[in-house]
Amino acid sequence: MRISAFRKAHFNAAHRLHNPKWSEEKNQEVFGLCNNPNYHGHNYELEVKVTGEVDPETGYLIDLKYLKDLISEQIEQRFDHKNLNLDTEEFRELNPTAENICFVIWNILRGHLDDRYELAVRLYETPRNFVEYPA
Repeated sequence: MRISAFRKAHFNAAHRLHNPKWSEEKNQEVFGLCNNPNYHGHNYELEVKVTGEVDPETGYLIDLKYLKDLISEQIEQRFDHKNLNLDTEEFRELNPTAENICFVIWNILRGHLDDRYELAVRLYETPRNFVEYPA
């Protein structure tokens, strides 16, 4: 039986959208308020979807406690209450757009999950703005 299991999580983080190759004027034009040099924050909501075959011995697709702990240790503890531009290695050189944050989270989690699982990550920057990888 093929099925998907989901886990929701959240973290709060600050960031600034900025391309150092551009002038201040172009950054302001493209990123607007999100280019504030003093940063701004979001209450990110995260949905992680794991898809695969149910283990006939356990009845589980995946142990949801394992998934909960993985997200807590690898994502929430890494990014919660951080300035993504200044406090994390992942975004020192990578613009912390919702798209890039989502992809980084997917890559981190992918590295800790067995290949038998398909993985999708949905990240809400606001209740109305969200991204998903893979699309």
